[in-house]
Amino acid sequence: MDLRKLGWDDSWQAAFAPFAAEGLLPARVALEDKHSFRVVGEAGECEATVPGRMLNLRASETNLPKVGDWVAITPPTTAGPSVIRGILPRRTQLARKVAGRELREQVLVTNIDIAIIVQGLDQSYNLRRLERFLVMAHEGGLQPVVVLNKADCCAQAEARLSECVACAGTAPVLLTSARTGQGLAELGRMIPPGKSAVFIGSSGVGKSSLINRLYGEDILATQEVRAHDAKGRHTTTWRELILLPEGGLVIDTPGMREFHLWVAGDGLEAAFADVVELASHCRFRDCRHQTEEGCAVLAAVRDQRLSPQRLASYQRLRQELEYLAAERRTHTFRARGRKFRPTDRRHTDGRIDWDDSR
Repeated sequence: MDLRKLGWDDSWQAAFAPFAAEGLLPARVALEDKHSFRVVGEAGECEATVPGRMLNLRASETNLPKVGDWVAITPPTTAGPSVIRGILPRRTQLARKVAGRELREQVLVTNIDIAIIVQGLDQSYNLRRLERFLVMAHEGGLQPVVVLNKADCCAQAEARLSECVACAGTAPVLLTSARTGQGLAELGRMIPPGKSAVFIGSSGVGKSSLINRLYGEDILATQEVRAHDAKGRHTTTWRELILLPEGGLVIDTPGMREFHLWVAGDGLEAAFADVVELASHCRFRDCRHQTEEGCAVLAAVRDQRLSPQRLASYQRLRQELEYLAAERRTHTFRARGRKFRPTDRRHTDGRIDWDDSR
């Protein structure tokens, strides 16, 4: 396997130099199953595990290998799986807050160039959900591409295309049909050799079907969605890196009905560039675009240059992110205020693994 087909370049080579000096080999994580992994490198695919030290000293689950990571492994042998000794610094990542009330980040995939955000042109079509995906794609450093699948099943496909173009900013928007092949050639051209793309979206929008068409055969399981509500079952239950015949790499992901934001600095502004541009003309720099005089954003809503639904979505996402930021600050303050015990593990860089057994 030529590593450059997997996205390897001179920058990765330079970052790997300290590991190469130890006799380790570079590989990319293709599949994650708890603490077991399948990696692919110059010698092909092999199983790999992480040492107990990496598990014990990790600050969080985000510090463990994820699909898309470049890792340093021991040379494969017939005696057992390779061992992952290190992870190269990530260039990009797609992450979200875990479901529920727990305040923790979940990294989905890493070192991805393109986020293919798939919407089904049926009852699962949702502009507000699309905006949420766009925010996190921008925040993670990924180039978003919006795919409106099932165009053959929607009489309003062109109208919905116009709606998505209006809210997608600079992201390309494609009409596709995994059933008829519409738009598949254009989608394939957006994943050139050596580049990695992740398909994200709700269950039943056709992510696996699109990848099967791009690959040329059914390598991923698919199921029909329920007719009465267009909801799909989680056919894909893990993330897996797949090399397409044309040279690009794709990752299918389980359907996400919920996509909780974790953090977004530039991501919110990039996804709502139209709102940000209008806000630059507001009278007050700290304008909240609610009832302030001289608010250019509210003026655009009154003049029908900006839809009230898009402004409401921007406000809702900004409030969610502000709330999460405040919660993280409170959580960090409380953690720092805890008394260090001899059974806690303090790292050389100052991190602490708290022992909550008592």
